[in-house]
Amino acid sequence: MALAPLGIICHGGAGVIDDKPVYVDGLAKAIDSGYRLLRQSARSIDAVIEAVRLMEDNPIFNAGTGSNLTLDGKVEMDAAVMTQDGRFGAVGCIRGVRNPVLVAHKVMTETDHVLMCGEGAAEFARSQGFEPFEQVTDRARQRLEKLKSEGKSPYFPKLEQRLKLGTVGAVAVDKHGELAVATSSGGITGRLSGRVGDTSIPGAGTYAAASGAVSCTGHGEAIVKLMLGRAVVDKMVTMPGSVAVTLALAEAKRKKAMCGVIGFDARGGVCFGHTTQDMAWGYMIAERLFMFAK
Repeated sequence: MALAPLGIICHGGAGVIDDKPVYVDGLAKAIDSGYRLLRQSARSIDAVIEAVRLMEDNPIFNAGTGSNLTLDGKVEMDAAVMTQDGRFGAVGCIRGVRNPVLVAHKVMTETDHVLMCGEGAAEFARSQGFEPFEQVTDRARQRLEKLKSEGKSPYFPKLEQRLKLGTVGAVAVDKHGELAVATSSGGITGRLSGRVGDTSIPGAGTYAAASGAVSCTGHGEAIVKLMLGRAVVDKMVTMPGSVAVTLALAEAKRKKAMCGVIGFDARGGVCFGHTTQDMAWGYMIAERLFMFAK
């Protein structure tokens, strides 16, 4: 079978997007950087990590520097990477690092674990040479203050559509036809400290196999219950990725799950979709760039 063409697809989160041109600009830069690596014969895992790292450094996105705050005003982040041969590494509720996706990659390559959380994950990051990094943006503070002033429940029995459901992610296929995915999230504003979302759980927000790879975004608890990532990729065994996403999101919509998905199938077919009002995403295949924020 002929190898799939080079390609990378990225998302900048789902929910309601007010600054669409800014999101598109940030996504375009991440996509361009990741695709440039693919053209230079880099592996798909390197391309997705680079794309996500750039989005973590961009405060417009809910990841890394731009992460949302817990109810007690902390930054706790989740991130994961996975390749089609089943290698996986993740961090959950990690604090005090600039790029959790880089630490997740180290978990995959330098340990026998698949997921490290909290203080242990931060200590591991220090042992790997990652410098301490603490930054809370004014944007994140304002979101938390707004949520508290409105008196919404911290347990989110009924999520509001206006909540920023964030997360960033990238999926790529390289010259060898190999797939990889990276996802990073700053969580939902006002969540309880210690909450782990879907991003760092294999098969939920991040998943890759021989049939395809996807990164998810949205309401983490709903995505975990659906095991959305694996649900999509398993369907790719017998159908194109675009059909797999459509069917999986139809089920998600029936269960009122607010979420979005991007990915590639094994043939290099791009796939994307969402049940939220908006999702920012874009992709580049065969030197052609496509951008969306709707």
